[in-house]
Amino acid sequence: MDKEMLPRWGWLLVGLFAMAVTANLLNFFVLGPAGLPGEYEVITIITSMAPVLIYLGVWYDEERQQYWDRSREHIVGDLVFIVVGAAIGSSIALVSVIDFGLPRIIQDVGAMAAGFMLAWGLFWWRNPELYQREADL
Repeated sequence: MDKEMLPRWGWLLVGLFAMAVTANLLNFFVLGPAGLPGEYEVITIITSMAPVLIYLGVWYDEERQQYWDRSREHIVGDLVFIVVGAAIGSSIALVSVIDFGLPRIIQDVGAMAAGFMLAWGLFWWRNPELYQREADL
């Protein structure tokens, strides 16, 4: 894929939209009929979007291109950490506030924040050298 075809925010928008559509199709055709309550559908959306948010920066930034020289097993392991971290973080946040009577948008945003933060934290924990320049500032 050509990085110059779209600006960074364009790639982010395309990736997030594609993953949201995929997650909603999974919710509608698989998880909904299996009995997943509607309040929890946001977890699959967050879990599918987290790799886009994290890997877009690694793919787009020139100073992080050495990441792609790593073994396939390491990259797949990172992806597993991201997906599991997003699912666990968003699940814990959502379950802890779902009975408080907060508006659904507040619940969803809180779950998104927790899921993305845990996913990115696990990715950073496995790859601290990618962000060494920011840590030195």
